[in-house]
Amino acid sequence: MRILLIDKTHEILEERLREAGHDLVEGYAMGREEALAGMAAFDGMVVRSRFPIDQAFLEHCGHLRFIARFGSGMENIDVPFAQKLGIACLNAPEGNREAVAEHALGMILALFRNLRRVDEEVRNGVWRRKENMGLEISGKTVGIIGYGNMGSAFSRVLSGLGCRIIAHDKYVQGFARPGVEEVDLKRIFEESEILSLHLPLTEETHHYADPAFFRSFRKPITFISTCRGKVTDTNALAHALEEGRVTGACLDVLESEKSSFEGLVAEGSISSGLQYLIEQRDRVILSPHIAGWTHEAFEKMANILADKILVQDA
Repeated sequence: MRILLIDKTHEILEERLREAGHDLVEGYAMGREEALAGMAAFDGMVVRSRFPIDQAFLEHCGHLRFIARFGSGMENIDVPFAQKLGIACLNAPEGNREAVAEHALGMILALFRNLRRVDEEVRNGVWRRKENMGLEISGKTVGIIGYGNMGSAFSRVLSGLGCRIIAHDKYVQGFARPGVEEVDLKRIFEESEILSLHLPLTEETHHYADPAFFRSFRKPITFISTCRGKVTDTNALAHALEEGRVTGACLDVLESEKSSFEGLVAEGSISSGLQYLIEQRDRVILSPHIAGWTHEAFEKMANILADKILVQDA
C-alpha cells in the first residue's frame, strides 16, 4: 500500500510498515489543501490532530482503505462518514491507557498531599507540617464516568488504594468486577467523592460537565478530567469551585486548547473561568495534555497501530 504520513509518529511504526513492503510518503509539511490534492495516490493515511479529517476532506478520499489515528481520540475524524465510504478508521487507545490512568492518579495525589505547594515552600526554606496536612484516597468513593480503555485502566490503578470504585457507562454494560461496581448515573451523583471523566468528545458529550452536572452531586467532589477539554464547561467548573460544590480539580485538558492540542487558541482564549482556575494554585492542578504522553505509551501505540494497519493488507 502507498501510505501518507500526515503527522510524525514513532519510528517503530514507520519501520514496521516499510519492512512489510509498504511505500511511505512523509507529508509532515503538507497543509490540508496540499494533502487533499494528492489523496488519489494513496491507499491509507496516518494522522494525529494537525487538521480535521471532516466530510469535505473525506469526499476526496473514497478510495482510501484506512485512516489511522496515532492516539486514542477520534473527534478530528468524521468516522461515520468515513465508514460510509468503506474506509476503516483505526486508533490505538490500548497503547496509552496506562499512562493516562497513572497521570490521573498522580494529579490526585499532588492535589490531596499539597505537593506543588510544599515543594515550593521547602525550596524556599519554609518548613510547615501541620498547615500541609493532606487527604487520603483510601476510604473514599471514586466515581468513573466512561468505562472504556481509559476508565477501566484508571479503576485498575486505584484498585490497591483502599477506595470504593463505582462506574457508569451509557453504552457499555456488564463490566462490573471485584472492586468495581457498575451503577447508574443517579448513584454516581449521590455517592461520589472523587469524580473522573473518561469520555470521548462528541456532539453528545460537548459540555457534558455543565452547571446542571455539578449541581447534581450530593457531596462536594474532587473533579478530574483527562479526556478532552471541551467535555467540561470551564465557567461551570469555576463556578462550582467558588460555590464549594467542587473542592478541587485536576485537569490535563482545557476547553480552549487548539484542536492539535499544541497550546491554547489565539488571544481571548483565557476566559474568566479559566483565569479563576489558574489562580486557584492550592485547589487546581493543571497539566498540558500530557496524560497519555510517555515514552512507553508512544512505543506501544506505534506497535498497536502497525498491527491494525497490517491487517488491512491481509
